[in-house]
Order: sequence, then structure tokens, then C-alpha cells
Amino acid sequence: MTKLTKNRKVSIDKVDSDKSYTLEEASSLVKEITTTKFDSSVDLSC
Repeated sequence: MTKLTKNRKVSIDKVDSDKSYTLEEASSLVKEITTTKFDSSVDLSC
């Protein structure tokens, strides 16, 4: 089992795995929990 970093733990705490997020909620959440110092991309599927 791999260790969770501090940032990963914070991200996991902010996401409710039982909830279905709207596109607006999901994009806001991604922006909030990102920790990268570069522009990254997100893939969506239905």
C-alpha cells in the first residue's frame, strides 16, 4: 500500500464519492484541489 501525501489526503476529504457532481461543481472542485504548478488537463466521459 502506498503512503498518501498531505495534499492527497486533503483532496480525498473534499470529494464525496457517493455524490454525482454537475459539470460546474466538478470543474470548481478540480480547480480547488489541484496542486500542480503547471496547466494540466482533465478528461471527461459520460
